[in-house]
Amino acid sequence: MSSLTAPFILTRRSLMSGIAASSALIALHPFAARAAGNQAHLRIMETTDIHVNVFPYDYYADKPNDTMGLARTGSIIDSIRAEAGNSMLIDNGDVLQGSPMGDYIAYERGMKDGDKHPVISAMNTLGYEVGTLGNHEFNYGLDFMFKVLNGSNYPYVCANLTKGQLASDPKKDELFFKPYIIIEKQIKDGAGATSPVKIGFIGFVPPQIMVWDSKNLEGKAQTRDIVEAAKAWVPVMKEEGADIVIALSHSGIDGTGQKERMENASLYLAGVEGIDAIFTGHQHLVFPGPKDFVGIEGVDAKKGTLQGKPAVMAGFWGSHMGLIDLLLEKDGKSWKIVDFTSEARPIYHRDEAKKVVADVKDKPEIVAAAKAEHEATIAYVRRPVGKTSAPLYSYFALVADDPSVQIVSNAQTWYIKDMLKESQYKDLPVLSAAAPFKAGGRNGPDYYTDVPAGDIAIKNVSDLYLYPNTVQAVLITGAQVKNWLEMSAGMFNQVKPGSKDAALLNNAFPSYNFDVIDGVTYQIDLSQPARFDKDGKVTDDKVERIVDLKFDGKPIDPAQKFVVVSNNYRAGGGGNFPEIAADKVIFVAPDTNRDVIVRYIVSQGTINPSADANWSFKPIADTTAVFETGPKARQFAKDVKGAKIEDAGDGENGFAKFRLVL
Repeated sequence: MSSLTAPFILTRRSLMSGIAASSALIALHPFAARAAGNQAHLRIMETTDIHVNVFPYDYYADKPNDTMGLARTGSIIDSIRAEAGNSMLIDNGDVLQGSPMGDYIAYERGMKDGDKHPVISAMNTLGYEVGTLGNHEFNYGLDFMFKVLNGSNYPYVCANLTKGQLASDPKKDELFFKPYIIIEKQIKDGAGATSPVKIGFIGFVPPQIMVWDSKNLEGKAQTRDIVEAAKAWVPVMKEEGADIVIALSHSGIDGTGQKERMENASLYLAGVEGIDAIFTGHQHLVFPGPKDFVGIEGVDAKKGTLQGKPAVMAGFWGSHMGLIDLLLEKDGKSWKIVDFTSEARPIYHRDEAKKVVADVKDKPEIVAAAKAEHEATIAYVRRPVGKTSAPLYSYFALVADDPSVQIVSNAQTWYIKDMLKESQYKDLPVLSAAAPFKAGGRNGPDYYTDVPAGDIAIKNVSDLYLYPNTVQAVLITGAQVKNWLEMSAGMFNQVKPGSKDAALLNNAFPSYNFDVIDGVTYQIDLSQPARFDKDGKVTDDKVERIVDLKFDGKPIDPAQKFVVVSNNYRAGGGGNFPEIAADKVIFVAPDTNRDVIVRYIVSQGTINPSADANWSFKPIADTTAVFETGPKARQFAKDVKGAKIEDAGDGENGFAKFRLVL
């Protein structure tokens, strides 16, 4: 199979839904234009990682946002269908959590039997044929998930989520959902004749939901390795007559080698015999494309293939529509793929000034389906809960102790000390680990916490703590505290002494894994390489980036016991931090970190979020490094504690560049 590169052919006029009031020329896909009598063009369209972002509205910032929203993505479906000979629409998971609308429905309005969730009401207007589960579907519990999904007009499939212990044979697992579905689609061939083709869809969720949502799933569910489940079920699909097998993989692309129970297994899923195409997601990246996944063995980021098979990843929050176009040819009574193309089509672009320009408008049917809940969510997030004496922002959270992270640690410490005051751990020292969630990166130059001094509303608390994690605490040693920080220091590239404007940040390291531990003081020596790789394995046991680590003003005792409060993701092993796993957990809270922050602010009335500068970089003579952050950072640069920062001009894609003088 090969990717077709012939130019699109303009053949007909059609109204472009949601774009302009006037008619526009529709470019018919080459497969639809050239299909012979025994051939047919089939376009499969993907949405993924919508995260309840129905409207192009950033509730955290309380303002419209042209880079997001199913109302925008849905508006281009009519024109995308018009380009195709035949089409199908699927969703690849993570629809129920991720914006304040999700929290509003789950925590405020609730879901009674028969209620329609606004994101499902919106999706029901678009004609989806099938969907699969993402990991965030489980954040509010199984009962909530099933009440929501029961309102959909289309089925869900998932082949690796079981009701209990795994069977010896995956085909004997007791599953919550059908592992796959085979849809007999009537398609029109190049001669205009109609005949059926059997399209099989099989779905997968990351096995790590058992760690990330153990409070909701432990004792109720189990997960199987994605590739293992596929190898069991795909032959069954073929035996049942599926002409084409499509994998709906809520799992990203990781080229570091196949491992058991991989989180991002799509590349190796492509190696399963019988799978013809793969829809991916979970990583909030774009595939195919010029930036993400380039240079990985077995991945063609330009053509859009994984191990030679067509694949797509359609961004996040509705930013793109994923398209896989198949040229099918009838071989006797069955169909086979003879050519394909892959594309992630955006809903916006940036102009020469890097300003976001919307390419589409809202689809009225989607707006109508969720308008009441949208307005209720805006009212929900505007409720004040207290005041802050100083601004809360995350523009420098990756380079200096930061007020947005500090307030999270203050709240966590306040909470856990109260929870443990009558326990066997009451006399142990308490530390708090917190990371910046909104720190720019691939989410853009506006993706930062920015709360002015004064009233704090619920929307601001959501801004401070993006996810509805629950509080957990672990019991570890001083040596494990140091290794926790060593792992966190993977956020930075190694900087050779004497370097001028070296790149500071390791862009492959997610900001939510850059934990700052409050209650100790320390420095990070950037002249040293990272001690751990991204999987938490020691790369060199002789290197140390964390230096001058002290507790209570004295060098930390490697054997001393500490209670460290964090969240269920980290305490359960999320992020592969060395020796931090469920067996270290001593406290599992019924409360989310967000709720704890709200309670803390209410209890204090007015909070003081000033960072205490408990960490910094070790000085390196005649050395500077550069990093990018949001342009609004310029007004706060003079207030940063523990670091000397200089404005270094404009960065790329709307970011501002700053220099760190080491």
